[in-house]
Amino acid sequence: MSQQGGRPTGPEDDWWGQLYDDSTGDTGPAPVPDSLDDRFASAAGAVGGRGVPVAGAGEGAVSQPVVPAPRSGADDVMDAPGASGPAPQRAPWEPPPVRPTGPVTFPAAAKRQGPERTPPAPPTVPPPPPAPPFWPSPEAARSATAGAPPRGPTAEPGPGGTPAAAPADLPPAPPRPAGPPPTPSLSAGSPPTPPPPTDPPPDQPEPAFERPASSPRPRGHVGSRPPTYDAEPTALPLADPDDLDDLVADTVLDGARYGACTVRAVSVRGDSARYRGEPRRDSLLTARFGTGEQALLLVAMATGARATPGAHRAAAEACHWIGRAVGRSHTRLVEDIRAGRRGDLKSGLHRLTDRSLGKLRASAAEQGVDPEEYAAGLRCLLLPADPECRTRVFFGVGPGGLFRLRDGEWQDIEPQVAEVKGEPVVGFGSPPSETPDGDRLTMDLGIPTPPSPYEPAPEPPREPFRFRTSVARPGDTLLVCSGGLADPLRGEPELGDYLAERWSRPEPPGLAAFLADAQVRVKGYADDRTAAAVWEA
Repeated sequence: MSQQGGRPTGPEDDWWGQLYDDSTGDTGPAPVPDSLDDRFASAAGAVGGRGVPVAGAGEGAVSQPVVPAPRSGADDVMDAPGASGPAPQRAPWEPPPVRPTGPVTFPAAAKRQGPERTPPAPPTVPPPPPAPPFWPSPEAARSATAGAPPRGPTAEPGPGGTPAAAPADLPPAPPRPAGPPPTPSLSAGSPPTPPPPTDPPPDQPEPAFERPASSPRPRGHVGSRPPTYDAEPTALPLADPDDLDDLVADTVLDGARYGACTVRAVSVRGDSARYRGEPRRDSLLTARFGTGEQALLLVAMATGARATPGAHRAAAEACHWIGRAVGRSHTRLVEDIRAGRRGDLKSGLHRLTDRSLGKLRASAAEQGVDPEEYAAGLRCLLLPADPECRTRVFFGVGPGGLFRLRDGEWQDIEPQVAEVKGEPVVGFGSPPSETPDGDRLTMDLGIPTPPSPYEPAPEPPREPFRFRTSVARPGDTLLVCSGGLADPLRGEPELGDYLAERWSRPEPPGLAAFLADAQVRVKGYADDRTAAAVWEA
């Protein structure tokens, strides 16, 4: 019974037997060939909409599509010389025609537009590699897309629109080199793409690439061995969320140009501090006080005590204190520099330096820190902005270096100070070891110390004050630096030679180049580096 509830009129599942009954014979071969090429050709004719009018139909009759005849291997061969009739049409997806091995004559594009003319014989073209079945070559696809005629010499149109015959005395084209043919242009009217350049013969050496001598690549390190630490920062210093102003940047870079001098200044954290995640102990301050020719440039650098927690704070305070003192007295300082009053400059700058370091010691007492730990070395450079004044003034306290590069040679012009001898004076010197009467003072044995015979009591020993003035010459380079750069510059001659070659050029380096030069590393020297260089025009 069926699913609708009615009674079937015939045997159940009779439709299944009629459909799959083996007794039905084959209908025989199709009246027309039915291959993959025939189906492609039939589909191309139907999609293209080309047809022929139906015989006996009226004006509005619908034309029937033309079904092309089956293709054979003879249709794939291009027309031979003297062949008549239109060239067989080919769909874009059909494989390219098989070219004959001998010379052929390609039909000109104008052959279909005017009277027949015999074109000259084209050069011999080697056959291209065969394309895979049912997949057009890129050349055939581009020719079909752009509607270009087959490759070959095209006749130019003559007067009246008729094509002119090409000259018959053209020399034959040279044979093509072995290898794949050059890729033709996508445009039908564009000239052919020139073949790629070939390699030079084996006996001819290739031209060597020479780097310009004016811009050598900066070096990473000098010396016989590379440094121990990495060249780039590794760890950041520990930060306090409630005191983010205490953070110190890894690198500080600055520069300016005033009058006849160009200034470059940099302070870089050392390799050791970068590896351990410690803050930079060096501090750098560049400031301009005043305007015009009355302006005064100050470059101050300070280095905190080694292995102390607040060394970077002490160095920053030292730079700020000396900056305030110089800024408030810059008018008088400019006058003394122009007039060449060396004695007044030395005494005045000594007084400003002692006052600044004295405030640093007072800050240490307020914080309850030992003044020896909360201390810093200070080195400063004064540069007048007046182009007519070439006097450069250096002063400071603590280790470091003062160098001058003249005629390609380094000169160490660090001012030498004599050893302090004799009885201590108020505010300077070392504490006495015994009284004038010969009584020895005991300090470390827990015995009460008698009151000092000197009032007020002498301060702890300090570094002597350093001062120097120099007149710059055109082409000089003055370098003021902390111990992190002064020590390797004195201890590694290769570093001095490298910087002398880099900084002896007519134009001073840019900020990035100066930074790269200042951090050229030397094994065994991993402290912070702070430097300021002045190029004289």
